[in-house]
Amino acid sequence: MHEVYGVDLSAPGLLAGRSWRWLRLRIAGLLSAETSRLGRRFAPDPPPQR
Repeated sequence: MHEVYGVDLSAPGLLAGRSWRWLRLRIAGLLSAETSRLGRRFAPDPPPQR
């Protein structure tokens, strides 16, 4: 989260002040970003080369 959005999830009270929708959108963004470790981890394998 910090790498892409600059958000430190361990900051006291941060998640208490945010909605589930906020968190869900950030996680979806991380999954779709090629630059995030989470996005690279769950990206589909590239098609085989001929």
